[in-house]
Amino acid sequence: MRRFLRPGHDPVRERLKRDLFQFNKTVEHGFPHQPSALGYSPFLRLMAIGTRSGAIKLYGAPGVEFMGLHEENNTVMQIHFIPDQCQLVTLLDDNSLHLWSLKQHSGASELREEHRFTLKGPPGSPPSATQVTAVLPHSSREVLYLGTESGNIFVVELPSFRVVEDRTITSEAVLQRVPEDYCNRRSCELVEALREHPKNPDQILIGYSRGLIVLWDLQNNKVTHHFLGSQQLENLYWQRDGSKFISCHYDGSYTQWPVSSDNRHPEPLENFVPYGPFPCKAISKIYWQTTKNGLPYIIFQGGMPRASYGDRHSISVVHGSQQIAFDFTSRVIDFFIIFSSEPTAEFDDPSAMVVLAEEELVVIDLKTAGWPAVHPPYLASLHCSAITCSHHVSNIPLKLWERIISAGSKQNIHYSSMPWPIDGGTNIAPDPPQRDLLLTGHEDGTVRFWDASGVCLHLLYKLSTVRVFLTDADPNDNMNPLGEDEWPPLRKVGTFDPYSDDPRLGIQKIYLCKYSGYLAVAGTAGQVLVMELNDEDAEHVVDHAEADLLQDQEGYRWKGHEKLRTRDGPVRFEAGFQPFVLVQCQPPAVVTSLALHSEWKLVAFGTSHGFGLFDHQQKRLVFVKCTLHPSDQLALEGPLSRVKSLKKSLRQSFRRIRRSRVSGRKRRGGSGNASEVRGPPFRDTLQEMELAPVQRKIEARSAEDSFTGFVRTLYFADTFLRDSSRHCPSLWAGTNGGTVYAFCLRVPPAERRMDEPVRAEQAKEIQLMHRAPVVGILVLDGRSNPLPEPLEVAHDLSKSPDMQGSHQLLVVSEEQFKVFTLPKVSSKLKLKLTALEGCRVRKVTVANFGSCKTDDYSENDLAVLTNLGDIQIISLPFLKLQIRYPCIRKEDVSGIASCVFTKYGQGFYLISPSEFERFSLSTKWLVEPRCVVDMPEVTSNNHVHNKSGMENAVRKSSKQRHEGNIVTCLHSVVASSEVSCMWQESLERIGCSFCWKEEAVGR
Repeated sequence: MRRFLRPGHDPVRERLKRDLFQFNKTVEHGFPHQPSALGYSPFLRLMAIGTRSGAIKLYGAPGVEFMGLHEENNTVMQIHFIPDQCQLVTLLDDNSLHLWSLKQHSGASELREEHRFTLKGPPGSPPSATQVTAVLPHSSREVLYLGTESGNIFVVELPSFRVVEDRTITSEAVLQRVPEDYCNRRSCELVEALREHPKNPDQILIGYSRGLIVLWDLQNNKVTHHFLGSQQLENLYWQRDGSKFISCHYDGSYTQWPVSSDNRHPEPLENFVPYGPFPCKAISKIYWQTTKNGLPYIIFQGGMPRASYGDRHSISVVHGSQQIAFDFTSRVIDFFIIFSSEPTAEFDDPSAMVVLAEEELVVIDLKTAGWPAVHPPYLASLHCSAITCSHHVSNIPLKLWERIISAGSKQNIHYSSMPWPIDGGTNIAPDPPQRDLLLTGHEDGTVRFWDASGVCLHLLYKLSTVRVFLTDADPNDNMNPLGEDEWPPLRKVGTFDPYSDDPRLGIQKIYLCKYSGYLAVAGTAGQVLVMELNDEDAEHVVDHAEADLLQDQEGYRWKGHEKLRTRDGPVRFEAGFQPFVLVQCQPPAVVTSLALHSEWKLVAFGTSHGFGLFDHQQKRLVFVKCTLHPSDQLALEGPLSRVKSLKKSLRQSFRRIRRSRVSGRKRRGGSGNASEVRGPPFRDTLQEMELAPVQRKIEARSAEDSFTGFVRTLYFADTFLRDSSRHCPSLWAGTNGGTVYAFCLRVPPAERRMDEPVRAEQAKEIQLMHRAPVVGILVLDGRSNPLPEPLEVAHDLSKSPDMQGSHQLLVVSEEQFKVFTLPKVSSKLKLKLTALEGCRVRKVTVANFGSCKTDDYSENDLAVLTNLGDIQIISLPFLKLQIRYPCIRKEDVSGIASCVFTKYGQGFYLISPSEFERFSLSTKWLVEPRCVVDMPEVTSNNHVHNKSGMENAVRKSSKQRHEGNIVTCLHSVVASSEVSCMWQESLERIGCSFCWKEEAVGR
């Protein structure tokens, strides 16, 4: 049999790979991109959010999350939960309706699309005749009422979506009971709102856009009351006892109407313009909530004066003499109030207001004095300021974790302490095995620390670097001022703030040492801040140092932005990470690479001009190295400069085309190989050799290409650099031009650390012959294991590296991987990427993969992300490709650039400015939602009795079958009533095959 196996095929290794590697996209962290609809079920205590891309996401208690995606990818316009059911209906902008259900499978609940339906009119009718504008799921759970642009209301059965034509409520039937003079003045037009009577399910309130409101009797198919409004209608809301309802209007007013059996044509009780008398914006939604003390809560969206506040996005809350207009920084999509939903309750007693804005979710506590905001456990606004970089740290020590949480809790004193009010479902996922941090750098100069251990990405702490610098904004300004003496009484809420005081504040690189608590952050204007964690507020002077990376070379002139001005004297910092030294690169270009060694107390930084090393214990610059090539004029213009040399860019493009054509003709007789040499860079030569079909033919790049001095990676290592008998600290740097620099470092022992300076001497310089950018450098010890992190061995979290055997150097460029022996730096092994699609390395890291079958085996491999969006796992030290997974679309350049790997085979990348997609490459380390939504018991006071509901459900399930291969699942029978465990198990055995069949056909 062996002669039939492919060369290199190892069955044992193949089985092991199945135990180690598995690709899964597990969960989406952050705030949904472009939300368009909001729904809430007081019965399930779940919230649903729909987006413009057709996604629908359900949220309950922390860890309870579900996601579905409409195949059409159309905008979700409305979301409505079916009363007392684990079902909801979505309306898309293509006028289609979709029924979704939460069903249990393998011990956890899943969100599935059951049916879809599009309302169609008679032949020849205009599209407006059936364009749905309002949806009302009836409390009977049997029908939907669909209001349309034509003024007609259609009735469809659930779950079959069959139109009951004889129950259609036409606009002509409605107008028969309306006074003629009113009918002549205005028509019904579109249906704006449908509301069921809170005490009588046989009556529904119908509101038309021109202002007409009628109460319709479903049993007798007639109008019982009509209310003649004079303004364009926006929305309706019933009071709890059904004796009154509120209508809100386009002119910024709301009206209270009485409903009694004596008067079929009542006049309004009250018409109020809260922010008049000047013209006001429309009030698009309103709530009237009763309380025990007699003073109602009146909550409405909009209504602000047009002239002065026409651009504000507000929701006003009025309770007696207290009134606040909450001002949001982005457009309000929708909102709802959480109040007592028990039918026996006499009052609403609202507890919280949940507002879905375009860029964030805001929850207001209505029980606490002052109505503070509630800190959300999920749906964080990651992009409150644009994300510029990210950094992941695995397995945080408990002490550091608690100190970060303590610092964050002091920042959250203005938030409410009430429990999270949306608490439906049960999280059954196992507890996270370790504590993980995801750090995001932002355009406004802040760094946010996120708990990335589990499904919920929760903000722990926010660090701001603005206090170190002089900007136009005062950092002591109150971001949430409350103008009590002003009218309207506005209060700014939310964290979304897309505007930066100065783009130079943007954070570009982050490095956190989890053992020492040291943090280094670098920014857009060449600033490098080194910080340490302090549990108390402090006021101190931040030491400054400058690093001239050009080293006074003549002929260079920086054309970009200026450096940030720093504050003189002591600066007060809050508890948390506090900067104690600032290194300013000159020219003040973007910091492109950063490394921190907390044991040696050193920080290395690189820009497009060179790199430097700083001793943050002695606060002294050790050395700088200029990597700028004479042709790198673009490197002197800066990212914010508008002066770009188009002529030079075109010239370089034509040169590349010309070189590729010439080299193509030369290669017709043979193939070229890019090799590396030690010593000073010189003109590259291509050697002839035969390549395997899957390897790429590497093009040599010119030294005249721009940004060759761009420092891409920095790496500290304790290894053999001068000879094989003595190892020493070293610093490695890789550039965009394919050059690797190695410096020997002399770090004094601890007892003389403050007395003697750190010294550095260049020991090696390697030039890759194909000049591809160096994106990663790694040293392997004598056992071919990566060197441990600084202080990792000291904390007994890693074995000491093998310093007896020979070390190896791995240099990863965009086009190939190459292993060198140390200290001679002779080539030992290499792996080239395929050139069929122009594949290039974008991100690379070492990840530890453990077996899902046994805890005794794990291995270190390279996780590689390419410009095509696929992820490759490459073994160490033999550089064998293990497996390849497609992960990100190759057109998603920002997603590829934002990707960050974790130490244990997981990763994050931005799928939108506000969302991280989490994925896993490991079979052992998997973080994904796993939750259950149980059917709550329906109270006997509800409109529908359990027994009749059961009979109806069984009757319907026996009739409703698709003519094709899909059979209706019997789980709906279980969900509609109280069924014993034995019945449920029986139905599971009968219905599971139907579920699987339906799911397969649906896919």
